[in-house]
Amino acid sequence: MKKMFIFLILTSFIFRPSVYAEDLKLAENAKSAILIEASTGQVLFEKNADERLVPASMTKMMSMLIIIEAIERGDLKWNQEIQVSENASGMGGSQILLETGEKMTVRDLFKGVAVASGNDAVVALSEAVAGTEDAFVLKMNERARELGLKNTNFKNPHGLDTANHYSSARDMALIAKELVKHKKVLEFTSIYEDYLRENTDRKIWLVNTNKLIRFYDGVDGLKTGYTEGAGYCLTATALKNGMRVIAVVMGEPDSKMRNKEVSEMLDYAFAQYEVENLLDNGYSLGKYKVYNGTDEFVSVVPKDGATVLRKKGEKRDKATYEASVKDLKAPLKKGEVVGELKIKENGKVIRKVKLTVNKNIGKINYLNLWFRNVRDMVTGRIVL
Repeated sequence: MKKMFIFLILTSFIFRPSVYAEDLKLAENAKSAILIEASTGQVLFEKNADERLVPASMTKMMSMLIIIEAIERGDLKWNQEIQVSENASGMGGSQILLETGEKMTVRDLFKGVAVASGNDAVVALSEAVAGTEDAFVLKMNERARELGLKNTNFKNPHGLDTANHYSSARDMALIAKELVKHKKVLEFTSIYEDYLRENTDRKIWLVNTNKLIRFYDGVDGLKTGYTEGAGYCLTATALKNGMRVIAVVMGEPDSKMRNKEVSEMLDYAFAQYEVENLLDNGYSLGKYKVYNGTDEFVSVVPKDGATVLRKKGEKRDKATYEASVKDLKAPLKKGEVVGELKIKENGKVIRKVKLTVNKNIGKINYLNLWFRNVRDMVTGRIVL
């Protein structure tokens, strides 16, 4: 049974910016670039955004996404100790100087990836998640397909130059958009400096490779990159006045230009745009019947909230909201997609928001189901 209803919300502007901002002098030195608003995914500026290029250590954004999802599922624990393999300790490039056989917690290894871009740390974590580095790469590419990435192929979890390892600015932005949903990640990527193995003779000082963490107000991530083949790359995210934006540049000539041009992209976004939150992700769209559930009804809510992007100073128009929910059958998990909310302007769908349930619902056993049916017959209760 499908239920449909339309919400007429207070007057709200829906702005659809041009994705081709050719008159803007942004990212002029980058081979490729893109600027998006994170909650809606709307593009504010792009330049060669679908060109396949070497992503360098921005690759680690996908690695961090796979790892944080494993942690949230309970497959890894933050305080779990990982024994470092010879494969992990032998990684070149940026490192946290892991030694074969050394044990380090998932938390410290993740910090080593997020702050210092440790190739050895990300390989150690990838082996803990998937068993082998190659098996982890399969997970990365599977997740890329799930996210709809069209110009990405991973060959390793760290980003060192390898044949047939590529991505695009747009795909990097889409990975970042998914990654920032995990607030715990931003707790690590916003660290400017810290230590590992403190109070030991192998103490190591970590300094964030993303200098905008310190020098641009609101920046709290995400990932830099550099190899000879990639040039200087950066995916940065910043939050101001309730709006989160993501900027990506690839193939910059040096780190100074990389930081300058990303800063200009962020300046442009915050000066020109703002978001309005119409429905929080905890806003109940109503109670829906759950067939054979331990609970008979459950609230359906937006999975990520419903926001619209608008240009500052522009006239506001009305928006309508139409929700469709599929038949709900136990078991159900919080976060599971059970329908969608369509945001419309003048009858045209301009955005779709996934819907989920607000809690886990188990499947009722036969005895309790029998008692429920008897109760309904005795009381004359009609469940619609």
